[in-house]
Amino acid sequence: MKFFSSLHRSNFLVFTGACVAVLFLSLAAFSQSDRNSGRKSSGQQGVEMPQYQIFDIGLVQPTDDASQGVRVSPGGIAVGRSMRSGGSQAFTWTGSGGIVGLGELSGFSYCVSNSANDFGFVVGTCAQTFFGSNRQPVIWQNGIATVLPFPAGQTIGDANQINSSGVAVGSAGGGSLQFGVIYSGGTATAITQTTSGGSFFVTAFGINDSGRVVGQGIDPNNAARNVGIVYDIGSDQAFEVTGLSGTNGALAFGVSNAGHVVGSAMMNQGSGTPFIWTEAGGMTAIPLPVGTSQGSARGVNSNGWTVGIASSAFAIPFLYDGTATYRVADLIPPGTGWDLSTNTSSSAMGISEDNVIVGTGVLNGEVHAYAMVPVENTVNVSLSGRVLHANGIPIGNAIVTISGGNLPGTISARTGSFGYFQFDELEAGMTYTVSVRMRHYTFGEPTRIVTPDANITDLDFITNGE
Repeated sequence: MKFFSSLHRSNFLVFTGACVAVLFLSLAAFSQSDRNSGRKSSGQQGVEMPQYQIFDIGLVQPTDDASQGVRVSPGGIAVGRSMRSGGSQAFTWTGSGGIVGLGELSGFSYCVSNSANDFGFVVGTCAQTFFGSNRQPVIWQNGIATVLPFPAGQTIGDANQINSSGVAVGSAGGGSLQFGVIYSGGTATAITQTTSGGSFFVTAFGINDSGRVVGQGIDPNNAARNVGIVYDIGSDQAFEVTGLSGTNGALAFGVSNAGHVVGSAMMNQGSGTPFIWTEAGGMTAIPLPVGTSQGSARGVNSNGWTVGIASSAFAIPFLYDGTATYRVADLIPPGTGWDLSTNTSSSAMGISEDNVIVGTGVLNGEVHAYAMVPVENTVNVSLSGRVLHANGIPIGNAIVTISGGNLPGTISARTGSFGYFQFDELEAGMTYTVSVRMRHYTFGEPTRIVTPDANITDLDFITNGE
């Protein structure tokens, strides 16, 4: 089976527009018995829930405070930022290569990567404060940061997504003068096309491979109303997505390569209902997870699988598979240490073509970016190492045990004359406890806790010097 390629704060901040968008997110949970009794879905009796393993994307520097997952490319490259006192560093992450910090921009300490394509290009935003002061649209090529060009007369902007052709979208300007921008071929072009009602782009959040751009617009006849706006570059046409009962506007956050548009519909600028729009079916409300009262869809793939965040008292990341809505907390095994349902930091922001989900959660009390991988896309891994004297001489006949993860109980192995041990057929992304014991010896670190996403070959145990 294949593997996919490659702060503790009460809200989730991402650079979007004149300042960063603050997503106050939320709430409640299915019971543990629902998770353990056949993994049935959110109120959909008899529907089998998708099953996932969750991976910690981690931190760029071990001393960083937290990380956040912002989006994932169609092929599974996750992006986001790793935060520390006085700054944040943009990153990419893949299952095979782990987290990689991207180059910093001189004079701009707060950077976030908002999107990657599958050819190694990454775009995002760098600023001088956490809240987006003097923000700059940035592209990373081979990890090196370069400021994208501005439209004439502009000095601030964002880059929010890049497609497979290297065309990126975002915004320039700020406040009432902010407008949507397309970055292509070394130039920045304002999106000037308006809808039939005269609404225009404020910022572009997403673009797909065929050049469909989605974002937030303004209605000049009713500035209190949010406008979910879509622009097709090829036809030079713009239109609005709206039409859910009880709403008069929307925000469009994501677009798939098949043309699905997702976001949040609302009355004026009030509480939102997540939606998915297609040319064939128009606007469809995405059912909210049980116990939540509002929400927003953030990412969608070509199958129409959609992720987002619902809220009430807590942030509840969700997955919608076209039929049912699931809390992502209910799609992972118990005992992982991840909290995706009882905090205000959690999110689900992007989904790849292989249904890999990227977002933010709380791992053992720490806010970290995660990648959730469908079980059918994961692989087994092995753990191996040696038991050694402090002087490097191998120790044979030592007992090494492993438990946790997908194991039915504790498994033991004895080292050979060269001190080697190995455990095979372990499920990646699970957490295992590995311990060693040997009569007459003590070890500096006799127990190790590991969560492998690839084979580990250097899990060595070394004595205290006996």
